[in-house]
Parts: sequence; C-alpha cells; structure tokens
Amino acid sequence: MIYELRIYDVTPGRMEAILNRFRDGTISIFAKHDMKVTNFWVDADETKERLYYVLEHSDAEARERNFQAFFEDPEWLELKERTEQDGPLHEKIDVIFMKNASFFE
Repeated sequence: MIYELRIYDVTPGRMEAILNRFRDGTISIFAKHDMKVTNFWVDADETKERLYYVLEHSDAEARERNFQAFFEDPEWLELKERTEQDGPLHEKIDVIFMKNASFFE
C-alpha cells in the first residue's frame, strides 16, 4: 500500500469553490476509478489557502492506471471545465508518496 499526500496551493479567493468541487463531484469520480481518499484538511492558517488530502493506492502501478483513467473521464473533464470558468482553482500541486513505517503496519 502506498499513500499519496497531495498539497494544493489554492488560487486566492477560490477555497470554497475547490472544496465544493471535491465534495460535489471529484470524490465520486475518484471512487469510480478505485481511488480512495482517506481524509481532507485545510491549513489551520487560513492566510495560506492550502488544501491537503491523502489518497490510498494498492501500489504505484495502480496509482498511475487509476489517475490516467480519472484524467480521461468525461465526467471529470466536464466538471473541471464547468468549475474553472472563472479561472483555475489552484496554482500548484505538490505530491508526496509515503508508505507505512515498518513498526506501524
């Protein structure tokens, strides 16, 4: 099992829009492609406008395959286009891959 921490630097003023997009569409599209979200967080310092979440993958190959299917999904493409009519919702995404520490499995 690998875990993928995704850190979004949200476009200023667009936090509510990106949270709504995840809540109202992205999470269900993830599930359709076997992508499990373990949790979501927003930065405690609201001036940073950062969103964090962790995806769980069985292995690196499954991660690549599932993300490829997600990015090509017509439902995702329509959702992205509709929710970004006023511009992008994030400025950058950092990705960190993790695995359980040997003593905590």
